[in-house]
Amino acid sequence: MSSDSNDGIFGASWSEVDSLVTLDEAPPSNLFIYALDTPTLFPGMIAPLQVEGEHAQVLFDQVSSQNRFLGFVAKKDPELDTTPGKTLGPEDLHRTGVAGRLIKVLRLPDGSATALVQVLARFVVKRWMKKKPFLIAKVNYPEETCGDLDLTEALTGQVQDALVQVLELMPGIPEEIKAQADTADEPSQLADFITAHFPLTDEDRQEIVECFDITERMEKVLGFLLREFRLREIGHRIQEELKEKIENHQKQFLLREQLKALKQELGEEMDEKDADKASYEEKVTACGMPEEVEVKARKELKRMELLPTEAGEYHVIRTYLDWLTDLPWSTYTQDNVELDHAFSVLDEDHYGLPEVKDRILEALAVRKLKPDAPSPVICFVGPPGVGKTSLGRSIARALGREFFRFSLGGMRDEAEIKGHRRTYVGAMPGKIIQGLKRAGTSNPVFMLDEIDKLGSDWRGDPSSAMLEVLDPAQNHSFLDHYLDVPVDLSKVMFIATANVPDQIPAPLLDRMEVIPISGYMLEEKVQIAARYLLPRNRDKTGLKGAQLQIPKGTLRHLVHGWTREAGVRNLDREIGRIARKIAVDVAREKPIKPRIGQGRLPDLLGPRKFEAELVDRLRRPGVAVGMAWTPHGGEILFIEANTMPGQGKLVLTGQLGEVMSESVRIAMSYVRSLSEDLGIKEATFKEQDFHVHFPAGATPKDGPSAGIAIATALLGVMLNKTPQAKLSMTGELTLSGTVLPVGGIKEKVLGARRAGVTEILLPAQNGKDLTEIPDEMKDGLSIHLVDHFDQVLTHAFGEAPSKGTKKRRKKKAT
Repeated sequence: MSSDSNDGIFGASWSEVDSLVTLDEAPPSNLFIYALDTPTLFPGMIAPLQVEGEHAQVLFDQVSSQNRFLGFVAKKDPELDTTPGKTLGPEDLHRTGVAGRLIKVLRLPDGSATALVQVLARFVVKRWMKKKPFLIAKVNYPEETCGDLDLTEALTGQVQDALVQVLELMPGIPEEIKAQADTADEPSQLADFITAHFPLTDEDRQEIVECFDITERMEKVLGFLLREFRLREIGHRIQEELKEKIENHQKQFLLREQLKALKQELGEEMDEKDADKASYEEKVTACGMPEEVEVKARKELKRMELLPTEAGEYHVIRTYLDWLTDLPWSTYTQDNVELDHAFSVLDEDHYGLPEVKDRILEALAVRKLKPDAPSPVICFVGPPGVGKTSLGRSIARALGREFFRFSLGGMRDEAEIKGHRRTYVGAMPGKIIQGLKRAGTSNPVFMLDEIDKLGSDWRGDPSSAMLEVLDPAQNHSFLDHYLDVPVDLSKVMFIATANVPDQIPAPLLDRMEVIPISGYMLEEKVQIAARYLLPRNRDKTGLKGAQLQIPKGTLRHLVHGWTREAGVRNLDREIGRIARKIAVDVAREKPIKPRIGQGRLPDLLGPRKFEAELVDRLRRPGVAVGMAWTPHGGEILFIEANTMPGQGKLVLTGQLGEVMSESVRIAMSYVRSLSEDLGIKEATFKEQDFHVHFPAGATPKDGPSAGIAIATALLGVMLNKTPQAKLSMTGELTLSGTVLPVGGIKEKVLGARRAGVTEILLPAQNGKDLTEIPDEMKDGLSIHLVDHFDQVLTHAFGEAPSKGTKKRRKKKAT
């Protein structure tokens, strides 16, 4: 399409436009429909429109050649595909739009077209008459209503006021727009003008298009304006604040530079950066760091010189240099290697534990004879409350070294050991480097508490990181991720603690020397309570020695009746309870009896918690007493067996593991093999069901060491015989009746003695373990070594096995 003239708007003169705008011809009821991406046309507007695509240009040509009226309806989805060959359907368009008249259509040199449209009125589609090649709809033109004239007039005034305020906050608005806004005084025209020219959403604009009530339309537009005003006001305030900050920053920079120049002229103090540089250069020179580390420090110092003090990286480098210069690279404490002094310190802090003290003295002797010998990595293994952690403090005090302790229990992040890389926000070194800094020396004593409770997950495996820390072949150049320089840990004395050595990873356990610490005997607990626990609790509660006295006899009674443990932690708590109750009476100025006799313990602590001889509580046929090892020390283990009419089934209860369940089946098979020799009828195994139960059913139990005790319980119920009183036993049983060795002998013997056992059966091959048990621990105990179940029968039931049993054993051996 060509135009007669190119002056004015799209080839039409202003006079020509005016003549077309003032036409009073009403739009027809049948309209060609053109789909708009967004609702941007409103009644009263004369607006340019870009005609895109050949299909649309043909439509505009046809409308221009007819009555020039065209309907404009917005798409429901602006992203709908309108490429050639694809047309929009009625379901893709809104049903309310605007009718307009084409004033001029201009073809551009690039093949596109532009139309100038005069928008006349809103319409609603009654029905779609044709879809191809162009959409044609039958429409009606509902009249605009105004429900409340006074309300509409009031709203119009508020809209005009709000429009003025918004325009003041929009400096980029063209003057033509502001002029049109001033002349738009009709409510309907004003609402449509604001909707067309302000940044509203497509949903908001379509809502205004579909609104035929002028009052309602003004309310919506007022809401839009108020929202826009709030947003513009907030944005304006932010810009003003930012502008003020920038101006202040520039002002401060200028003043700082002027001040710097003046100070330089006067020869006065340096600025912050120069002061930092001088300070760190002095620290790097003075701290005695290795050459490799010093090169790294000076390199970082040069980087810091090139950065402004306001830069974030400047402060990152400062923090890094603080860590490098604060580490005790060349600071060591002088070891006190006098063995008599060490022995007195250990004896002062801990009662008993001769093996542990001997090993510590050995290490001191080696250091005295060979000062450059590597420090041993010791791991104390034992139940809670036996003094493993406090031993570490005593060793540090005996050596005259600094002490640093941190717990590894529950640690799952490798970075806790080796630090975070400096690329992370808030990065810092790991616990090892933090400990060195806090200790202030390069040869402290590090206590690695609860090393058996290290965990691992997606963040890494801390136990693997500990390998580099504890391995003497590697720890002379330990590399922390944050420092990224080698640190010598070979002079550090590492002491670890654990409850269960089996839970320590094998490679880590291989790098440590394990020193087991068993539980305390009764007399040891009494001595510990008298020497350490009672004075400490008196001091905690502010009591004097004359106000609280607990004789050793009372302490024995307290240990027997209120505490049943391998260590002394609960004993310490109970003594603390007694001290606090006496402190209440002293504070209230009541008369007190400072001497605590055995008869006063129930009044102070409540009823006793444990029977004097627990081993006697279930003495009857079918009950045997075994011996168990737990992370908390040795204990006795009751095993109950019973029979009932049935079909020879074997029922097991008590939370048994797979190994212990197999031990019960082995014991049952062996007992059945003895039935003929012991006079047990074969029918018993076919007409009776057997139930083996381990009390404390909520506690998991596993292991083979209860084999002979299980067989004893089964034979007791079958023979209707009760085992000897105060007898306990441990040992693995085979199908041939052989008794095999088990572990944890020292702890088991101590636990049995604590429970009132006087006679113990142990595997013969465990005889060598008895040398580790102090003589005073064996006082009052009859310990018998057995290598076959025949001997167990003799000791348990007081009778020798039958001759048939011996013959059959000999025959099987042959």
